[in-house]
Amino acid sequence: MNWLNSEAFTLLGQHIIWSDMAGNILGLITLALGWRRSLWTWPVQFLSGLVLFAAFYGHLTGSAGKQAVVMAVALYGWWQWQRDKDRSADGHIAPRFATGRERAAMLAAAAAGTVAVAFLFKAYPSLSWDPWPDAYIFVGTIVAMYAQAKGMVEFWFAWLLVDLVGVPLNFANGYAFSGFVYVIYGALVLWGMRDWWLRSRRSPQPVLEGAPA
Repeated sequence: MNWLNSEAFTLLGQHIIWSDMAGNILGLITLALGWRRSLWTWPVQFLSGLVLFAAFYGHLTGSAGKQAVVMAVALYGWWQWQRDKDRSADGHIAPRFATGRERAAMLAAAAAGTVAVAFLFKAYPSLSWDPWPDAYIFVGTIVAMYAQAKGMVEFWFAWLLVDLVGVPLNFANGYAFSGFVYVIYGALVLWGMRDWWLRSRRSPQPVLEGAPA
């Protein structure tokens, strides 16, 4: 798998490597499929994680481990959407806004997770070059994927917050292709956010387990 870490081409003076390009193109497709509420978003997300896992395994074990977590969440998302897709008239999941309790839980998990992961990265420097922003992006990605799996409109806001740190961090670390892709992510996020927001207003809200009908 050494070819995944070799240079594909040079763009604006930046060296683009195959794994960076392939993984992020797949990630871009994943986000577009998520906008369309397609079940295929999760297999493509899994494939993106698998490509990056193969590129990092045996070379950057921490980065490989992060991709393993992403793949696990992708499997959960596929299972969740497969289960929920029949609850709406068009055969796709019905977007909804999170409840106040869900938002608080996700914010608390994101904050606590970022601190915990950052300290882990600082304790084992080989896991990350920039512990705090890297932890923020990693935990934010997991929270966003979880919210997406649950069909929450807030997942787009989570992705937007990840992008705000991901774009400058990728350019600073020499991953120019990731930086360019994150800019496109931002545009897709805004379009997807609007689409899910409007659909959530038209779709009947599902009754959550344990909540009064």
